[in-house]
Amino acid sequence: MKFYLANMIILGDQLISEDILEKNFICNLKVCKGACCIEGDAGAPLSKEEVEILKADYAKIEPFLKEEFKKSIELNGFYEIDEDGEYVTTCQSSGECNFVVYDKQGMLQCGIELAWKAGATDFQKPISCHLYPIRTIKVGDFDGLNYHRWDICKAACALGNEKQVKVFEFLKEPLIRKYGKAWYAELEEISAAYHESMNKGNAPEA
Repeated sequence: MKFYLANMIILGDQLISEDILEKNFICNLKVCKGACCIEGDAGAPLSKEEVEILKADYAKIEPFLKEEFKKSIELNGFYEIDEDGEYVTTCQSSGECNFVVYDKQGMLQCGIELAWKAGATDFQKPISCHLYPIRTIKVGDFDGLNYHRWDICKAACALGNEKQVKVFEFLKEPLIRKYGKAWYAELEEISAAYHESMNKGNAPEA
């Protein structure tokens, strides 16, 4: 089932902000250097299932992490509960997620993803990181998908505008990872109908 609400779209069990269809975005790591791995009030959100996966695979991921961050994890663990009662990764006092790794150019990478690329684990990285700039929250029985705006992503917005790539198009891989190919194909259909309707100056039909 899918239909439109004011500024929101329902697709299956997901409530999707129209911004995800309207706004343009492509991560520009050359400019931001992966700053979202440092900035913010807490670490990366984790599901309970992801916590269990990381517990099971941590020994495989650990060799890819910074020595001082590994020591921090040994002392404080790799996850904690934030003020909203959600699981998040632990961070350094300077802000870095404890899974962050710096490359030679000073760009931030995810140690979990480095381990995944090396074939050490089947877990690519937390889906909350993979989906960014989409943030998800529970809205009753629905997953609410919102486009998160942040000053550190101005270059990403500019690049997206230059290339004319929508948020959901940039995030095709993680959206399929989370919700499946059939769901994403429906989202593409909705986007096409939505933009056709907007071009005609009409509200989308149910």
